[in-house]
Amino acid sequence: MRQKLHFLSLLFCLAFTAVHAQILKAPEKKEGDGPYTQLIIRGVTLINGTGAPPFGPVDIVVEQNRIVQIQTVGSPGAAIDPGRRPALKQGGKELNCEGMYVLPGLIDMHGHIGGKEQGTPAEYVFKLWMAHGITTIRDPSAGNGLEWTLDEKQKSAANLITAPRIFAYTVFGQSSKTPINTADQARAWVQENARKGADGIKFFGARPEVMDAALRENKKLGLRSCCHHAQLDVARWNVLNSARAGLTSMEHWYGLPEALFTDKTIQQYPPDYNYNNEQDRFEEAGKLWKQAAVPYSEHWNKVMNELLSLDFTLDPTFNIYDANRDLQRARRAEWHEWYTLPSLWQFYEPSRQSHGSYWHHWGTEQEVEWKNNYRLWMTFVNEYKNRGGRVTAGSDNGFIYETYGFGYIRELELLREAGFHPLEVIRSATLYGAQALGADKEIGSVETGKLADMVIIDANPLQNLQVLYGTGAITLTKENKVVRTGGVLYTIKDGIVYNAKQLLADVKAMVDAEKQKTGWQLKQPGMQ
Repeated sequence: MRQKLHFLSLLFCLAFTAVHAQILKAPEKKEGDGPYTQLIIRGVTLINGTGAPPFGPVDIVVEQNRIVQIQTVGSPGAAIDPGRRPALKQGGKELNCEGMYVLPGLIDMHGHIGGKEQGTPAEYVFKLWMAHGITTIRDPSAGNGLEWTLDEKQKSAANLITAPRIFAYTVFGQSSKTPINTADQARAWVQENARKGADGIKFFGARPEVMDAALRENKKLGLRSCCHHAQLDVARWNVLNSARAGLTSMEHWYGLPEALFTDKTIQQYPPDYNYNNEQDRFEEAGKLWKQAAVPYSEHWNKVMNELLSLDFTLDPTFNIYDANRDLQRARRAEWHEWYTLPSLWQFYEPSRQSHGSYWHHWGTEQEVEWKNNYRLWMTFVNEYKNRGGRVTAGSDNGFIYETYGFGYIRELELLREAGFHPLEVIRSATLYGAQALGADKEIGSVETGKLADMVIIDANPLQNLQVLYGTGAITLTKENKVVRTGGVLYTIKDGIVYNAKQLLADVKAMVDAEKQKTGWQLKQPGMQ
């Protein structure tokens, strides 16, 4: 049940079952070198994730899986002083990275692990993430089943598979034998969920007394939570209700415009609206923000300030709805031909069955509404950040023409479009994600004492975030030759050094093999 979870009206029934459409688990790890007794990354410019400006050249010393020293070894443009360099111990390993940049391992706060309907095995998803420098993900639903997800989490923690570290959140009510209708039932389910080893819960909505009891019990147990406030319940329980009860982060934007209404309590649904018709659902969702309070108005400020006072996290996932405002652009992204599996492409195509494939008659009018929707949405998110609020980076990939890894980097670009400085973008993708997970003492920044999760790239991502795409960025040489720059070189997770470009090549080989087996060719929808 990897989908999100298909029509959400069915979710509240299906979540009670123990049936999961599981994907293939990741194979035994063959990639990566280390961890080493000592690893020294030589001569890099460091973007440490805290919001500090870049500085370097530095040598970064890792022992096993801990950063033990960050040593400045010279001045920009001058020769490195050998006398300032940390000594390499016997059995140690050096990486000469002069002229390169290092930043913390990226954190995807909304990373579903593949889907049976999309035909995406775990190896495909994990390698795309790791190839883009993503060393940690939060799976917000454990869509392959909690037991399955915890098994992959444990294997990743032991580095038995090539995969990011995993935080497993279950969907509220998942595997319950009966519907959860009372506060007592909610508390009992939350307690059992914690005993099973889940890191948190993802909510979609429920009766107010059930939501309140579940969130408060989860917080009492010290676990975290997130919520996609589905339209089926948001009229009686919005983001403010959730935050007051203990929700730690909201996904997308659902539930926030509803908290900002001043002249209504329910969005303006057309009389013939049907939530299970996804054209209806997403077309009308694109008109939600213009129904909310005007930016910087009294009510707009009041809602924002209350969320700030509750230390609430926004995880906007801008990228997953990017196609709504420019479908052709998202559909023609260059990586689809190389790295999108045929089965995943087919899932993206217009369909009345596949979730997120709601292109029944999507055109200029819908895209203009969504462009305006983004402008208002981004205004709130950027101002929330400006007032000290925590905003994280999540992808929700595997839907709506957003392919794993690539869609996450697009999310960083969209945070930049919203008004974030590139350093603020990196902080949202690293330290703020770690804080939201309660893991910032171990990951999220490149500092001494922390785990060795890092990304190394031979281009400056602050000048152009597109260099983080696996396909890199286009540039022109003095000889008028078109070349590609960037693409992550090394992803370091738990002190193990992975060749990111080789991981990407592995994915391409998987896609090529599937194309050869089926004779499939990528064609735009409706084209022969």
